[in-house]
Amino acid sequence: MPYHMFLTIFEKKLRMAKLYMIPTTLGDSTIERVLPPDLTQLISSLSVFIVENVRTARRFLKKVNPAIVIDNLTFFELNQHTDRKDITRFLEPNKQGLDIGIISEAGCPGIADPGAEVVRIAHTKNIQVVPLVGPSSILLALMASGMSGQSFAFNGYLPIKNPDKSQQIKLLENRMQAEGQTQIFIEAPYRNAQLLDSLLNHCEPETMLCIAVDITLDTEFICSKPISFWKTNIPDIQKRPAIFMIGKI
Repeated sequence: MPYHMFLTIFEKKLRMAKLYMIPTTLGDSTIERVLPPDLTQLISSLSVFIVENVRTARRFLKKVNPAIVIDNLTFFELNQHTDRKDITRFLEPNKQGLDIGIISEAGCPGIADPGAEVVRIAHTKNIQVVPLVGPSSILLALMASGMSGQSFAFNGYLPIKNPDKSQQIKLLENRMQAEGQTQIFIEAPYRNAQLLDSLLNHCEPETMLCIAVDITLDTEFICSKPISFWKTNIPDIQKRPAIFMIGKI
C-alpha cells in the first residue's frame, strides 16, 4: 500500500474515534457566561459520557440543552471508587464509531481530575483527544493574581496534617523565593480556613498570597496581598471553591 494511502486511512480512523474533553461551569453560573455557543451543539450530539458523578453530569447536560433525553445516554462513572481495571472498557464505544465526552465535576476534565487516566489510555489506542474551550479555575486565578505566569507550578492538594503540611508550605515558599516560580494549590472547601491558618502561621510576612474563590460566579473574590495583610483581614472562604497561590508581584 502506498504510504500516502496508509496515512489517509489512519487519519480517517482517528477522526472516527474522538474523545471530547468537555469543560463544565465552576458553580451555579449560566452556560452562556463561560462556554462557547457551538459547544451546545457538539455536546448534544454525543450519546456516551465518562463522568465523575452521574447526577451532576445529568444536571449539567440538561442545563446545556433541556431537549436532551437523558435516558438515551450511556454514562460510565470514573472517580475514587472506580476499579482501574474497568477504565479501558469505558472507551469501547469508540470501536463502534461513537464519540465520547468526558465531564468533570467542575471546570476542565483531566486537570486535577481522574479523567487524565482515560486520556492516557486513549492515546495508546490511537483515539483522537479533543480539548474543548471552557473555564479552568487554575488558569483564571493565575491570570488575575498578578503573579508570574511565565513560571508556575500546580501542586494539587497539600498534606492535611502537620508536620507534613507545614513542611510542604515552607518547601513551596522556598521554591517561590529561589526560583520566582508561582506556587498554586487547592484544598477541599470545608478545609479552606484551616489551610489559610497554616499559611498565615508558616509563611514569611512579605510573601504574597493570592486567594481566589467562587471564580466566574457573582460572588467571585480574587485578591493578592502579603501574608502580613491577611493576618488582620481574614476573608470568609470556608466551604467555597478556592485557589491559593504564593508568589511575587
